Formats: sequence, structure tokens, C-alpha cells
Amino acid sequence: MDRQPAAPTDVATDPPAPPPRRRRTYAFLVLGTVAAALVIKSFLVQVAVVPSGSMEPTLTPGDRILVCRLCTTLGGIQRGDVVVFHDPARPATGPLGAAWEWLVEGVGVGASSHRDIVKRVVALPGEVVEIRDATVYVDGVPLDEPYVAPDRDTRPFGPVAVPAGTLFVLGDDRLRSGDSRFAPPAGVGMVPEDDVIGEVVGRVWPPSRIGGLA
Repeated sequence: MDRQPAAPTDVATDPPAPPPRRRRTYAFLVLGTVAAALVIKSFLVQVAVVPSGSMEPTLTPGDRILVCRLCTTLGGIQRGDVVVFHDPARPATGPLGAAWEWLVEGVGVGASSHRDIVKRVVALPGEVVEIRDATVYVDGVPLDEPYVAPDRDTRPFGPVAVPAGTLFVLGDDRLRSGDSRFAPPAGVGMVPEDDVIGEVVGRVWPPSRIGGLA
């Protein structure tokens, strides 16, 4: 009598489904990770990308910068701080759209529909700013600005008083910066303090430029 061939022993089978307790553990880990990311982004720090060369030589396009939200919340905003703030020309998204952008950016799974801007704070609310002969004067006192790009901008500006609740910001490369000297869309105009996201405290990428700001 002929023998029937033995059934193969290497047939692939679906792995057993994880028990309910393990599935709940995975869900808690995912939710915990999302919550931690949102808390860190909302209240502590976040990483941003420098979009243009207007802050050269301090920051160059593509630099990854560490933005400290807590620094401006606890210490306030000071003259000379490099800050990141919302683009005044960003489209209005409404409450739901704003909440969605905040969520996807915080978790790191998407990008917002607008870009944020980085500039240096030069004058604070109530101060009078003027630029003449490539020198910035605040309340009549010239500023020492060793961080400014070598190609100086000799275009005059002001004198203008900075309105309450706003900041006067400039790029370190004054010849190529659309900043508070110009109204949107050519520049950003006076920046509302409430639009400031945080202070730039260092560069985290590329490796050759990792470190604090000069």
C-alpha cells in the first residue's frame, strides 16, 4: 500500500493576537508619548528650522535651532534676544484649524500651513528706535551690535516709537532682511509680543554648528 506524503511542517501561520492586556499597554504607551510631546512643545522647548539667510552670520538657512518657550515665559523678552514668532502673513485657519496644526506639529507627524520667522529683538515697547549711518539708536543711545553682517545697510529709518505690546525686530543681515522696518508683505512690521513662540538658545544641527549663539 502506498503511503500518503506527510503534511508539511513549515507552513506559515498567523501569529496569535496579543492578549487584551498587552494591547492596552501599547495604547497607554502611545498616548503617553503623544501627551509628553505636546507638553514639551507647548511649554518647554521645540526644534525649528531657519528658513532664510536674513539672520546670517548668526544663523544660516537649514540650521536646526532649539527654541525655549519657558525662557520668554519666565524671563520675559530682552533686547538682543533672538526669537521665533508667528508669520504675520499666515492664513487664518480658525479655532479648529489652529488646534489641528498645534497637534500635528507637537507630535511631529506633519507640518503647518505657515512658517515661523526668526529675528533679533532690537527695541522694546515704548522705546524710540532710529537707524542712521548703519547704526541703530534706541532712545538716542547707539547699540553695539557685533553680530551684524559685515555688509552694512546704510538706509535710514525712523525715529519711530514702538507701540505698547509689540517688539521691533531686525535680521542680522540687514541688507537681506524683511523685518520691522517694513510693513507686510515686504517685512513683518512691529511684532506683537503674544506672537512670540520662544527664544533661540542654540543650534542643534548640523554637527559642525552645534552650540549656543554668540
